Amino acid sequence: MISEKMKKLLQNNSVVREMFEEGKRLKKIYGEENVYDFSLGNPSIPSPNKVNETIIDIVKKEDSCMLHGYMSNSGFEDVREKIANSINRKFTTNFNFSNIIMTVGAASGLNIVLKTILNSNDEVITIAPYFSEYNNYIQNYDGVVVSVRANEKDFMPNLEELEKSINEKTKALLINTPNNPTGVIYSEEVLKKIANILERKEKEYNHEIYLISDEPYRELVYEDICVPYVTKYYKNTFVVYSYSKSLSLAGERIGYVVIPSEMKDSENVIEAVTIANRIIGCVNAPSLIQKVVAECVDEKIDLENYKKNRDLLYEFVTNNGFECVKPQGAFYLFVKTPIDDKEFCKLAKKYNLLFVPSSSFAYPGYVRIAYCVSHEMIERSKEAFDKLGKEFINN
Repeated sequence: MISEKMKKLLQNNSVVREMFEEGKRLKKIYGEENVYDFSLGNPSIPSPNKVNETIIDIVKKEDSCMLHGYMSNSGFEDVREKIANSINRKFTTNFNFSNIIMTVGAASGLNIVLKTILNSNDEVITIAPYFSEYNNYIQNYDGVVVSVRANEKDFMPNLEELEKSINEKTKALLINTPNNPTGVIYSEEVLKKIANILERKEKEYNHEIYLISDEPYRELVYEDICVPYVTKYYKNTFVVYSYSKSLSLAGERIGYVVIPSEMKDSENVIEAVTIANRIIGCVNAPSLIQKVVAECVDEKIDLENYKKNRDLLYEFVTNNGFECVKPQGAFYLFVKTPIDDKEFCKLAKKYNLLFVPSSSFAYPGYVRIAYCVSHEMIERSKEAFDKLGKEFINN
């Protein structure tokens, strides 16, 4: 018999994955070219050539036993040093290898941070809409999710509601910028205000309140917009990063956690996160891909295709009367629905359009449309969007 926790997880299985499976079913019926699956945030731009070249080069040159063997649970020291230096160059920070813990992607990074800081019934505040797995990650360690609804006009955090939500049980605030599912980027002004709120509340309740910044989309920005580095504004910050989107390496599961030396009791925190990396079962990040990303820290994917996709899809959506804040980053549109979001998704399937209802992101009344797909598929979907628009808006 499975555990009670797993029974709940079975009941609440990811809607994103369900829609992805539905897409496969529909493609068998109607043909792949006639189904428009915008459900899954799977990168569609190839990783830089240097990634594959580096894999081959490392395998040829390095001692096989050393390359594929165990290392420190926090990762190879030389890899962590190269990553720290890269962050320092980009953001004028002052990290070294000891501030970096290599992880099995951002998901694992979030889990080891939460395992390190949470006691039973500690509260973690999230800004809705947010990535649905946050609920599971927090509940893995018997934490309590407290959701604060973002402003609907621009999807920036509602700072007044955020401050009201902080109490003696609050252990952390978890943010995601650029944001999944809205694509908005939190400005320096917003981050400074968040930092001021957290500093006041730390003094009021006489304990640390951590800021956890989940940043897998940091490099996916389409205009000349700065994505501020959060540790510069608040000392008790964890930065959780992944190369899944920045280098299109989603399946390789490689990322890291940054723990600044300015964090209170940072040495013990770093040691605890390192132990958490081991005992949650990951042990360490994959050895080969650690070495690869160390040589590719300054490589970038070509974002032009994502930008073209965003612009065309935004045109289809808004020309048919649907409301959407144009995203600055990530690869999603967050579109307001004229009816219940789940019903909207069901009806959109009539035209073989697959979206994710925003109820999955704790913010009902919208759908998430992922544009990390082929440009040709978006072009083919125009007629389907036009039909959808006529049914709901232009009728």
